[in-house]
Amino acid sequence: MPESSPIDTGDLSDALTALEAGSPLVQHLTNRVTMNDVAQVTLHWGGLPVMSDTPGDAEEMVHGASAVLLNIGTASPQEVETMAAVGAAANELDVPVVFDPVGVGATPTRDEYAEQLLSTVDFTAIKGNYGEVSALAGVEADVAGVESVGEYEEIADTARALADSTGATVVASGVTDVLATTDEVFEIAAGHERMGQIVGTGCVLGATIATFAGVVDDAAEAALAGTIAFGLAGEQATSTDHDGPESYRVAFLDTIASMEPDAVAEFDLDGRIERAT
Repeated sequence: MPESSPIDTGDLSDALTALEAGSPLVQHLTNRVTMNDVAQVTLHWGGLPVMSDTPGDAEEMVHGASAVLLNIGTASPQEVETMAAVGAAANELDVPVVFDPVGVGATPTRDEYAEQLLSTVDFTAIKGNYGEVSALAGVEADVAGVESVGEYEEIADTARALADSTGATVVASGVTDVLATTDEVFEIAAGHERMGQIVGTGCVLGATIATFAGVVDDAAEAALAGTIAFGLAGEQATSTDHDGPESYRVAFLDTIASMEPDAVAEFDLDGRIERAT
């Protein structure tokens, strides 16, 4: 990633063009609560979603995948075993793997699931809310169910520590998103409070990052392009005619589907991405 101006509208346009041209197959082993929205968003960005998560079929499917997303939101012990096998196979095939550790820090069982996967799979990117990223980094976290409810004034340093310990690009989502690599940390100002009023926004962000990783070779650039595009779509959706959270959810999905490479030049990214450390 360049030392300054880590991404501009040209880079974002290039990423969207690559999605149109590449149609990456993104394999999801994911949360049943948000599975449909995850599939829809993958398709709307230009990817091809496949929800292959059963033993045997899942390990076979990864041979044709451009990227894999592992989300433990509703995972059973058997499903975690399958995730570990798929992640290991993806590593052998050099297929990028994104981890969404939903609810880690809330229960010892989820912590064990996350530890099992981190010890088995080399992740390209890890996406979690502030609490989940803190829990994975070994920092005290306040997670209620799957929501981060604490205060995280040191989240930039925490995300950097997790990137250092795993080698993955880390995205900590919150009012301000934080992206950390082993070399640098950025704060990303994009999105709208409406996004927090619909269930599964974090899962959909994980799917977005996995889809971008299917066509953008540099892990940090893929995560950054996906995160900023996701936030901008959330902002734009608020200008559409909607009555409440559910109609906003539909508007958000429509906005993603209509985000064309040639149109992103109108976005002003000045001041949206700032170096944190």
